[in-house]
Amino acid sequence: TIKYGLPRDSDVSLSVFDVQGRLVSELSKGFTTAGYHEIIWDATSFSSGLYFIKCSANSKVITQKIVLIK
Repeated sequence: TIKYGLPRDSDVSLSVFDVQGRLVSELSKGFTTAGYHEIIWDATSFSSGLYFIKCSANSKVITQKIVLIK
C-alpha cells in the first residue's frame, strides 16, 4: 500500500520503476483531489528486489526507494 497526501487538487502521476529504470507499473495518472490517498500495488507478478516509486504532482517530483520481499 502506497500512501500520499496532496495539499491541493492536482494532476498526479504515480509510477513504479525497476533498478534499470524501466517502467513496470503505472499506478495512477490523472486529476486527484486534495487530501490523503492510498493505492495498492499488486506486485504478485514481480520478483523480489529493489524498486522506485515516482510521484509527480504539479511541479514537484518525489522518488522513493522500496524493497519488495516475497
